[in-house]
Amino acid sequence: MTSHVPESPVIGWRSTAGGSVLLAVLLLLLVGVTLMAAATGAAGIPLSRIPAALGLWSNTADAATLARDQLVLWSVRLPRIAITMMIGALLAASGAIMQGLFRNPLADPALVGVSSGGALAAAASIVAGDRLLAASQTPLPFELLPIAAFAGSLLTTWVLHRIATRENRTSIAIFLLGGLAIAALANAGIGLLVFVADDRQLRDITFWLLGSLGGATWEKVAIVAPFVIAMLIVMPFIARGLDLLVLGEAEAFYMGVEVERLKRLAIILVSAMTGAAVAFAGVIGFVGIVVPHLLRLIIGPGHRLLLPASACAGAILLIGADTCARTIAAPAEVPIGVLTAIVGAPVFLAILLRQRSLVGL
Repeated sequence: MTSHVPESPVIGWRSTAGGSVLLAVLLLLLVGVTLMAAATGAAGIPLSRIPAALGLWSNTADAATLARDQLVLWSVRLPRIAITMMIGALLAASGAIMQGLFRNPLADPALVGVSSGGALAAAASIVAGDRLLAASQTPLPFELLPIAAFAGSLLTTWVLHRIATRENRTSIAIFLLGGLAIAALANAGIGLLVFVADDRQLRDITFWLLGSLGGATWEKVAIVAPFVIAMLIVMPFIARGLDLLVLGEAEAFYMGVEVERLKRLAIILVSAMTGAAVAFAGVIGFVGIVVPHLLRLIIGPGHRLLLPASACAGAILLIGADTCARTIAAPAEVPIGVLTAIVGAPVFLAILLRQRSLVGL
C-alpha cells in the first residue's frame, strides 16, 4: 500500500504561470537596470556607444573615444555592476532562506545580527592581522577577510539557532530578541575595535559599518562568483523542504524532510552567502527582509519560485541603489548602506505593523 502526501495549501503558488512571468519580467528588468548602470556615472557613456565599447560591433566614433569608453566600462563599471548584482542576489536569497527556515517573515541576516557578526570578524581580522604582520611589513592578505566574515556569520547563525530552539521548536519571539542581543554584542565589539584602531584601520572598519561597493575588480568578482554558484545549485534542493517546514518541524519530518540536515545546509549556505556579502561590501541592511517579503505577497510562499525571484529582485534593487549612491552626490559616493536603510526601514516598519499579530509581543 502506497501513501500519498497531500499538497499543503501553504505550499501552492498564487499562479505558477504568473510566477514564471514575474521571473521573466525580473530578468528583463535586471538587463535594463544593468544597461542603465553601465551608461550612468561621472564618466557617462551613451547607450548608443555601449555595444561598441563591449566589442559587439564597431561604430563611427573616433579611436580615442572608443578607448576611453572601453577603459571606463571594462576596468571600472562592469566589475562594480557584476559584484553589486551578485551581492544583491546573495543578500535577498539569504533573507528568503532565513524567513523560510525560521518560519518568520521578519527574519533577515542583517536584522538578527548575522551580518554584524561577519562584520565583527572582518574588523577583528583587520586590526589583529594588521598588527601581527606589522613587524614583517607584510600586507594583510585580502583572502583573510572573506574567510573571517564567513566564520563570524556561521558562528552567529549557529548561536542564534541554539538560543531560539528548544525541544526541536523554534520560538519566533526569542529568535528576534536573541538576534537583537547578538547584533548589539557584535556592534559593541566593533565599537571596541574602532577605539583601539589606528587611522588606517579605522578607515577600513568604517567601510564595513557604512557599506560600499567601490573598489570592485574582476579578481573580487571571481572570488564572490563561487558563492553565487553554490546558491544556485543548492536552492532547488532546499525549496521543497522549506515549503514543508512551514507546517512545523514534526509535520515536515513525517512528510519525508530530513529536518536537521535541512537546517544545517541552510545555516551553512546563509552564513557563506552573508559572509561573502559582508566581506566585499560591508553591512548592507534591509535587502534580505524587504525583497522576499514583497515577492511573497505577489507570488505566494512557494520557495521554488520565491528563491530565484528574490535573488533576481535583490540584484535589481542593489544595482539601482548603487547607481544612485555614485551619482546623487558625484564625485563623492553616498554609502550604499545608508541608502538601503533610508528606503528599507520605513518598509520594514510597515511590514512589522502588518505582521504584529504574528510577532506575539
